[in-house]
Amino acid sequence: MTGIKTHFAVLLFCFFSFSLRTMSQASQMLIDCTQFDNVTRTSSYLSNRDTVLSTLRNRSSIGSYSNATAGLSPNTIYGMFLCRGDLNRTSCSDCVNATTLEIYKSCFYRKSALVISNECIVRYSNVSFFTLVEDVPSTARFSTGNSLDSPQFFSQTLLEKLDALILRASLSSSLPVPYFVDDQQHVTQLEGSYDLHAMVQCSPDLDPRNCTVCLRLAVQRLSECCSHAQFARIFYTKCLITYEISALQPNVTSLGVTKSESLTVYII
Repeated sequence: MTGIKTHFAVLLFCFFSFSLRTMSQASQMLIDCTQFDNVTRTSSYLSNRDTVLSTLRNRSSIGSYSNATAGLSPNTIYGMFLCRGDLNRTSCSDCVNATTLEIYKSCFYRKSALVISNECIVRYSNVSFFTLVEDVPSTARFSTGNSLDSPQFFSQTLLEKLDALILRASLSSSLPVPYFVDDQQHVTQLEGSYDLHAMVQCSPDLDPRNCTVCLRLAVQRLSECCSHAQFARIFYTKCLITYEISALQPNVTSLGVTKSESLTVYII
């Protein structure tokens, strides 16, 4: 009897641990589904959707991007995933698998769905979105308490860094991880010194011009929400920008820094 109680307690602990982990992952996702559509359980549309998502899950263990198409019109489904270029294959696959599960949970009878998490983007639709730049939706995740009171940071330092990375990204379509560039440098200014790590990435289905367009949209979004944060991550459906400041050594007479660990997410 004691053994049964112990086994039950372990199962209960595992269940709550999994539930909390799932809730935590979901809270960090942008989940965008179309309005409810008249799709039945026997619909070939759902079968094609399942085929596309299964294909994407399988391919996520061998690369950071893939797209897939299944079915004939009017039940054709288009899908894609994009993992952050700094993820290893295991992390990419884990993210795509978790995200597709969230799609099944939140968007089962929807004709299109998009989920943006911190590490990957997964989507499907009955309308092709390949090669297109879209300005909505987007997510902005950034530190709210850590800020740099330095007018030079965004207007010069960060903007110059992002401009250089965007140019490099637009010329890198043939690399093993296309359109992905990251860089870290130590910056010394009158206000103080710090390490600046920045990363930009586009979906490989874009051409170089549209990659640049998408990343410029992300920079504009950054300038509106969080250009003085010590950490920020901007996701669009086809591109992303992130930066982080660390090893900050301020000149306390000229650089004001407030410290907090809070994060906020704005979605449009």
